[in-house]
Amino acid sequence: MHSVLPVCPHNDLAEFGAGFERMASLPSRTLLSWLWGVPQQVHQDDDASSSPQRFSVTPRIKELVHMKPWAIETQHVSKQFPNGAYALRDIEWGVQEGETMALIGESGSGKTTLLRLLNRLAEPTDGIVFIQGKPACSQDPIQLRRRLGYVPQDGGLFPHWTINQNVCLVPQLLGWTPIRQLEQVTKLLPLLNLDPAQIAERYPTELSGGQRQRVAVARALAADPPIVLLDEPFGALDPLTRHDLQDQFLSLKTRLQKTMVLITHDMSEAFRLGDRITILKEGHIHQIGTPQELLHSPATPYVDSLIQHYHAHPG
Repeated sequence: MHSVLPVCPHNDLAEFGAGFERMASLPSRTLLSWLWGVPQQVHQDDDASSSPQRFSVTPRIKELVHMKPWAIETQHVSKQFPNGAYALRDIEWGVQEGETMALIGESGSGKTTLLRLLNRLAEPTDGIVFIQGKPACSQDPIQLRRRLGYVPQDGGLFPHWTINQNVCLVPQLLGWTPIRQLEQVTKLLPLLNLDPAQIAERYPTELSGGQRQRVAVARALAADPPIVLLDEPFGALDPLTRHDLQDQFLSLKTRLQKTMVLITHDMSEAFRLGDRITILKEGHIHQIGTPQELLHSPATPYVDSLIQHYHAHPG
């Protein structure tokens, strides 16, 4: 890695100074990861054969000058199970406001554990998770979850509730009036290509898989949360339905400007939906970058193997 940071060729000194104030607030390794596009440092006692290699990529000081605040940040976060195994180890990571971050990795890579740490469905063994600048551990977990939209892998709809009741779950818990709840259902369902008049009083078992997943996304958005977490929301759908839902997701992403974290096992989906992508393996981050950065500058042999597989199977 370069030992001296490059000079930022920026003429607007006021904006430049503001950018460096934001830089100063970053953890050192997060800053280096942003500047050089490298993965985090791994522990010295980790197996060298599985540890990411460090590579220098394009400097990013200009990006940092214009960087939005962190909506989500983790500092030295680890998650260890009672048997001693680590799901995550010393993770420094962040998602900017309004950004869609895709998480990709094999089963057991730690991506679902990381998502669960964000809404306190699990707690870190070490380190701190920040949500909108505040430690998650200092926030009431129930209130925190009501402020975070969440789409579980199977949708998680209540089968004995109507679609209207499912979508309005969190607004009802927050004390919204029935009229306001109805207005929200009427507004949200058409954004997901669903007709409220056709489905609002139906039950999940009466809908197709694609329709149920659209309803699950609507429920996650119903209380207008600033952050939405999605755990492989399209993974169980057939290819045509999945592509259609991806289109709907992109439309919502542009329209609503939410901060979103999306777990996927499909590199094509990550490239299509993510502003940036985090690649995890065995509890370590191998690379964080835009689709173009990953395609042109894979940071480790593991990332390179994923890219090669993507080129061979781009669908």
